[in-house]
Amino acid sequence: MKLFRIAFCVAMFALTVGAFGQISPGDLVVDVPFAFSAAGEILPAGHYIVKKHTGMIRIFGNNQSLFVPTHAALRTRAEGSKLIFHRYGDSYFLSELWVAGNKSGTELYPSKAERELKARQAETELAVVRPAQ
Repeated sequence: MKLFRIAFCVAMFALTVGAFGQISPGDLVVDVPFAFSAAGEILPAGHYIVKKHTGMIRIFGNNQSLFVPTHAALRTRAEGSKLIFHRYGDSYFLSELWVAGNKSGTELYPSKAERELKARQAETELAVVRPAQ
């Protein structure tokens, strides 16, 4: 039993170190307090790492990994890092990714579900999630 506990602790340590080893400069580590949709996939509330790649982002956390196609976006001034979600009622859709110090960012293409909700509902709210400190 003692050997099992030691093996379990070593395995958990290895998984934790492996997860943090995947973080590089420009990646966002966020705690999203609500379930949300990205590229038609619904992701539960939780802890995520978002990595920018050319023409896409990778979202991973909660034992899930998802590649999402994106396009470039510009803003007038550089601000802090954040994820921006569109909210329609109780549904959240990841919309934008901004990294601190950059005027260029990333926008996601709206999914079919988001386009349908937008057509039915006049009011869209924005929800902003900042990286964990």
